Amino acid sequence: MSTSQLKVWAALVAFILSSLAMSAAWALEEEAQAAKDEGMRLYGIRRAEAAIPLLEQAATAGDVEAMYYLGEANRRLVMGGMNQAALEWYHQAAQQGEPHAMLRLYDGSACELGEACPEDGSNDWREAALAATLPKAEAGDADAMGALYDIYTYLDQHDEAMEWLLLSAEAGNLDSMNWLGQLARDDEKNYATDPERLEAAAEWYRRAAAADYVPAIHNLSLVLLQLEQSQEAWEWMQVASDEGHIDARLGIGWCYLEPERSALCQNEKDVMKGLGMLTALVQVTNIEMVKPLIDDFKKNLMKSS
Repeated sequence: MSTSQLKVWAALVAFILSSLAMSAAWALEEEAQAAKDEGMRLYGIRRAEAAIPLLEQAATAGDVEAMYYLGEANRRLVMGGMNQAALEWYHQAAQQGEPHAMLRLYDGSACELGEACPEDGSNDWREAALAATLPKAEAGDADAMGALYDIYTYLDQHDEAMEWLLLSAEAGNLDSMNWLGQLARDDEKNYATDPERLEAAAEWYRRAAAADYVPAIHNLSLVLLQLEQSQEAWEWMQVASDEGHIDARLGIGWCYLEPERSALCQNEKDVMKGLGMLTALVQVTNIEMVKPLIDDFKKNLMKSS
């Protein structure tokens, strides 16, 4: 084989090996992403313990958001306290610039207790979060703008907090829109009447709901119910339920069991449908409070049959 042919074969072998390595890396990334997605789903339906091993796969692969939610999941296991596992995951996320992880470390007095301090020597996780996040926000990052709301709130600089929250919402951050709705809903001082306050909340919720942001869809339904717009509230609650919102699905299922229980329920009674929805919900989420309700209706069905 000539020298030129050897060079061609060497190049071909190198290309094949490189392609195989890239394929393996892509497969690993896909596997980690799938684990993260399932872990986040389990966390969202309040099954933090089951979410932890899946989130660990993504976090070990370098996913910063997974690191933060591992902290959250471990914290849930101790009813909102701070255990060592939560602290360690928050610290890993914080070292990668995750601002909410830094705020959790501040909440847990991690630096004061000598567990974990910022690398910049500030000894204040709030200031470290600000330093890491402000340049991103100023560069137009809508998520960073939203995070500044939390950071400035922690720093008791409420005017700056609101300015950044509004900028974040206007830049398209759906969580910020939803939060502005909640702030308006709870603000009983700056609105002349309750309907004015609730309409202001509904306006923000609608903006996020229009982009299929499920928490805002659920919140919009609740506000419309307070505004006595029951039919539209029911319609939005059904959308939230169909999208998997746990409280919305619970509300819809309960409406089929007892439509007289709430003005929300714009439906005919259908005990079998309600039991089916709530039984499926319990199987997925293991919500203890629903089980006695299901058992009572099952007993009544047996008595009437």
